[in-house]
Amino acid sequence: MEQAAPTTASEWFDRSLWASHCYVFKARAVRIGSDGVRTLALTHEVQDGVEHEVARFLDGEPVIFERRGRIGRGGWSSGDAKAQASPQAIMARLDDHYRLSLSGEERIAGRAAIRLDVEPLDDMRFGQRLWLDKKTSLPLKQMLLDTQGRVLETFQITEIEQPSVFDGRVDMDRGRTPPDDSWQPGWMPPGFVPQPVETASAMHADAVHHRLYSDGISSLSMFLEPLSPERPALAPGLHRLGISYAAVRHLTLDGNPMQVVAMGEMPPEVLIKVVEQVSLTDDALNAASSGAVDNVSTLQEAP
Repeated sequence: MEQAAPTTASEWFDRSLWASHCYVFKARAVRIGSDGVRTLALTHEVQDGVEHEVARFLDGEPVIFERRGRIGRGGWSSGDAKAQASPQAIMARLDDHYRLSLSGEERIAGRAAIRLDVEPLDDMRFGQRLWLDKKTSLPLKQMLLDTQGRVLETFQITEIEQPSVFDGRVDMDRGRTPPDDSWQPGWMPPGFVPQPVETASAMHADAVHHRLYSDGISSLSMFLEPLSPERPALAPGLHRLGISYAAVRHLTLDGNPMQVVAMGEMPPEVLIKVVEQVSLTDDALNAASSGAVDNVSTLQEAP
């Protein structure tokens, strides 16, 4: 039985979040960003309840991105409490930080599409424009906008084979308990909450700790890792990575030299404030009072 078509901006966005998990398709797309124009081949499948996504760049360096996973949860598990599916968690707090509005219909990739504008209510996050397929609610086109409304990147599907709803189950991710760490961000933009992801790097075992925070649309990753002669340190300050930024701070934590990195597709001043206000353990704070913690270098925007 087909569902009734959405009528409000919120209903369209909610439907699109679920569609991205439940449809099987193959597509061609183009990405226009600071590194120029790139074309991609995309596939999304579900195998034994697990989503399998592949994106292959068809020009330039032969880069392939692949992801296998389940529908994420919107928070850490606590006791017997079950965290919501991520689409439900996103919708629950969306109106606190974004304004959604419909802006008419257009034709994208030969299909009728609804334009949905996602406007942030402050200057701590970027906005988006989305064009959603009227039939499936799948995103056909997306623009990322900076705090001045300028387009940072455009991603657009140019051709999509007949997408179909997966005839079977799509599994939820397992519950994850929050990590017990000696460091925490001392400040986050309003609405950014910790996300349940693997918190240690598979490449470096427990040496590199990873945290992910999101307001449902924008995301910010934090990394804490030891400094050693074997691993070249990043220069303290701000680094630009395409449309993303990374703010880097060196400090001493429990007597060990460490590097803290905050990165994401966000205003650079937000990332700077995050790394400046990392909360340390009592031992680290005592070290800071004796001058053992390095001051954050003055951070300037990368050219």
